[in-house]
Amino acid sequence: MNFTGTIEALSTMPSFDTDATLHSAASFEQLALPLLPSLYSHAFWLSRNHAEAEDLVQETISKSLRAFDTFEPGTNFKAWAFRILRNTFLTSRTGISATNTIFLEDHPELIETTDAGLTPEDHLLSLSDQAAVHDALDKLQAPLREVLLLCDVEELKYKDIAMVLNVPIGTVMSRISRARRALHQLLQPQLRKSL
Repeated sequence: MNFTGTIEALSTMPSFDTDATLHSAASFEQLALPLLPSLYSHAFWLSRNHAEAEDLVQETISKSLRAFDTFEPGTNFKAWAFRILRNTFLTSRTGISATNTIFLEDHPELIETTDAGLTPEDHLLSLSDQAAVHDALDKLQAPLREVLLLCDVEELKYKDIAMVLNVPIGTVMSRISRARRALHQLLQPQLRKSL
């Protein structure tokens, strides 16, 4: 996957004829290029399809570059780009059909508390079987998987995740807690096998 050509092609478009705009495109490239693997990874988790993930990232980069003048310097560019990625996914055919409201009362197993033993993070650190972790993440509901990936894989802060998902920070904390609990429950059988 090579997105460098996308940025180069966009930065040579006719609208970039002033020095200030060329500088802006160079600044954009410095900020965006390091994020491409993370954007692709998250796009793949959202879409579950390699080709669609590449298309989502390309569309995200294109939209980000066109809207770069609205980015506020000093704020988190990664969170800004991830919000554009998520919004692009949600407005795509797959995103709209796959995004549903989930009511907790329909899933009481997510509300139950777990024992006060090791945390899911401790289990993940000691777990050597990456396939089990991948399968468990795959089984999580999309909103729980998304918030967990943004927090624990992409290492975004809660306030940045709230901005990306366009939800209150309390909702982010609640979803992370439920996601970690659900992941813990899904990994219990694997953990028992490895002991």
